Amino acid sequence: MPVIARFYGIIIKMYFSQSEHGIPHFHAVYGEFNAVFDIETLEMIEGDLPSRAQKLVIEWAALYQQELLKMWQSSEYKRLPGLE
Repeated sequence: MPVIARFYGIIIKMYFSQSEHGIPHFHAVYGEFNAVFDIETLEMIEGDLPSRAQKLVIEWAALYQQELLKMWQSSEYKRLPGLE
């Protein structure tokens, strides 16, 4: 699963075999915590991220939502900047 972005100890990844993975989503890893976020709603649909990390992921995803959707639809990997 390619790494899309890294920031504040959070790693964002995305699978590129969407036919096996349902709705458009990405994965966020923060230490031993993992979560799955819906790209279209930015809702955490699965996982256990601490609330501070969850807020940072949502803030980041809001900035790059269109790019994430394009990657999901095209299966073309692109590295995105993190939060500053």
